[in-house]
This record gives sequence, C-alpha cells and structure tokens, in this order.
Amino acid sequence: MMTLAKLMRRSETAVFLIVAAIMVVIGLINPAFWQADNLFNLLRANVIIGIMALSVLVVMISGGIDVSFPAFAAAAMYLTVLAMNAYGHEGVLLPFIAATLIGLICGLANAFFIHTFRMIPLIVTLGSASVVRGLLLGLVGTSIVNIDRMPPALIAFGRSSLDIGGAKLSVMVFVYLAIAGAVWWFLSRTMTGRSIFAYGDDAESAKRVGFNTRRTVYVAYGLAGALAGFAGLLHASMIWLANPRDFVGYELDVIAAVVLGGASIFGGRGSVVGTLLGVFLLVLIKNSLIIMRVDNTWQGVVVGGVIVVATALTAWRDRKTLA
Repeated sequence: MMTLAKLMRRSETAVFLIVAAIMVVIGLINPAFWQADNLFNLLRANVIIGIMALSVLVVMISGGIDVSFPAFAAAAMYLTVLAMNAYGHEGVLLPFIAATLIGLICGLANAFFIHTFRMIPLIVTLGSASVVRGLLLGLVGTSIVNIDRMPPALIAFGRSSLDIGGAKLSVMVFVYLAIAGAVWWFLSRTMTGRSIFAYGDDAESAKRVGFNTRRTVYVAYGLAGALAGFAGLLHASMIWLANPRDFVGYELDVIAAVVLGGASIFGGRGSVVGTLLGVFLLVLIKNSLIIMRVDNTWQGVVVGGVIVVATALTAWRDRKTLA
C-alpha cells in the first residue's frame, strides 16, 4: 500500500496539485469557468492531443523520441477520408481500422530503421515525417476536404454527445479514456509492456535477461504510429474537415504534455495517469492564456518554457535517483 509520503513524491501528485490550483485561480477570476459547458469543452480539447501524447509516452518509455506522429496522423486522416469519398463507404469502423493500419505501417517503418541500422530515433522520425508529408502533399494533393465533402457518417460520429444537466459532453472523451485504459493495461499488465520499460531503462540489460529487444522496438513504434493514425481520423470527425497540412507544430505541445506528466527523457519511466494529467495541465494553461487574451506567439513561449523547466526537473530527478 502506498504511503502518503510516497504519494506526495510522485510526479502525478505534483501535476494534480498544480492543475487544482490553476483551476481554483481561474474560477476565482472568472466564475463562468465552472460552468458545465466550459468544463466539457475543456475535456473535449484533451482528446486528440491526449491520444497523441499516449503514443509519444510509449516511445519515450522505450528510451526513444518520436516527432513523426503529426505527419502520420495527417496522412492517415487525409487518405482515409479521400478513400471514403471515392468508395462511398457509410460506416466508421472500417475507416478507423484503415487509418490505424496506415499509422501502424508508418510506425513499423520507423522501428525498422531504428533497430536494424541502430539509428538515432530523433533523426529517423524527423526524416520519416518529412518523407510522409512530402509524399502526401506531392502525390495525393493539398486541397482541404471541407464539411460539404466530408463523409456524413464521420461527421455524425464526431458529433456524438451525451446530455448531462443540459450541457453536452462529447462521446470522444470516453473514447480517449478507453484508449488510455487500454494503454495502461498494456504497459502495466503485459510482459511486452514491461519489456518497454526494461528496454528504456537499459537496453543491454533487457536483452540479457531474455527480452526480445527487436520485438520491443517494433511494438513501441508500431503502437505509436497506430495511435497517431487513429487520432488523425478522429480529429477530422470532430472538426468536420480534412486538411493534409494539419497537425504542424503538434510536436511541441504533445512532448510538453508527456514531459509534464513525469515521463523521463532518458527512458524507463512514465505513466498513463501522469500523461493524462500533463495533457490536461497543458490544455488548461493554453485555455487560461486565451481567457487572459494572450497572443498566440506568447503562448508558444510559455509552452516552450514549460518544456525546458519540466525537462530540467525530470533530468534532475532521474540523476538524483541514480545517485
């Protein structure tokens, strides 16, 4: 059983307390913050960045880094929407499977180069992001699929909501939480999930104790790509358009959220709960800046500063632990 002292030392607890403090302050400044509609919209804003953060979490735990997920998400989203329009598909299950598979294939390509040629993950994912974006825009197209040309089934799915006390809560929030639960179960309750932690902590030691490191790398990057592909199509269903240039700059926000949630930049450490809290904190900060009418440029400065500070704190924590 976890003692109070141990609980207070966890990164998740610190992030939770910060989130609670910010919410109280914002609520005092603007009581409308506590209205159900606003809180539900805040939760809705967590969905896409949250699923992407879960994909990055898996890679960071393995000791790597992934900046290709926005390109994979854009490709999966755009290709799937175009295919739905071309073939007149009316359901959403098959399209989401297709988008997930597109992301999975892209993620496995990352894993191939990283494991086979022992390449640096940052370089590989930068390169794959550029290749996928270039092929998508150069060979497929650059035109935006607006609401008039979006598949009706996809729009209907994105509009799904529950009426709670007169306010509407998007069903996508529950989809996000279900995915988070599945990732938590995979990382904490399966041998393959535990191998990702072991590999990120010390790849050579993981290999010596019997873990299949090749499979571990493929699973980590494959899962990251699959989640990115799913998030891409879900994003299109929620905003009712498909833009092949979408998700540019998402790397900063997503990595910031994962680091805020306590994931180690050195690998071997991170949690789903921490990532969910990190995502919520980042969305809350950006929402607060909008309420205070802070320019978008300065929002980038704040997010960048958050990354630097959070990274410094996690690095200090990890080195202190090792010492």
